[in-house]
Amino acid sequence: MLLGLVRPDEGEVMLLGQPGTDPAARARVGYLPELFRYQPWLSATEVLTLHVRLSGLDVTAREQQDCLSLVGLAERTGDRVGGLAKGMQQRLGLAVALVARPELVVLDEPTSALDPLGRADVRDIVLSLRARGVAVLLNSHLIGEVERVCDRVVILDPRTGGRGGHARRAAGPARAAAAADRPVGAGAGSADERRDGRAGGRLVHPGAAGRRRRDGRA
Repeated sequence: MLLGLVRPDEGEVMLLGQPGTDPAARARVGYLPELFRYQPWLSATEVLTLHVRLSGLDVTAREQQDCLSLVGLAERTGDRVGGLAKGMQQRLGLAVALVARPELVVLDEPTSALDPLGRADVRDIVLSLRARGVAVLLNSHLIGEVERVCDRVVILDPRTGGRGGHARRAAGPARAAAAADRPVGAGAGSADERRDGRAGGRLVHPGAAGRRRRDGRA
């Protein structure tokens, strides 16, 4: 819903302080899906250049190369995607999510197909994004990874819906969606909002508005 891929039955989605349907808001979001495929005949550099053009932003060639270096592809920039191992392609996908200087990064199973060293690299990148004030929404079934990098956690259970809190209090072998630094669905709020723990945006679950009306709540 945050990315406009699924429409809510009721309620609304606010993304970075703007309606989730606003393309300008989504332009400030980087996304790494769990499953993706890039054109196998393109090089890593060409994939990044293509996505920069699609974003419509002015990202220099130097910044693009720095992004590839950040994810550990400094020596593979000219290699064709079809010749990259799955772990290297995962690193390239992460570079694509980061190259357009997003304010919110949505990562769906970012450590998929990565070895322990690669997982450590992803953790370091997530922590560096948080230090720069970039909100990160991390979706993972690896609770240990979530606990290492996330401040707030929401555990989704098809039987009970969801429950959230600080990462250190989360437990159980459930699938987690966790946001580093800000709650799920939160945007780039002010410094006062971050200190108070308030979100700059909000995510309303489909049907939530109707339930509130039936319960007599605002």
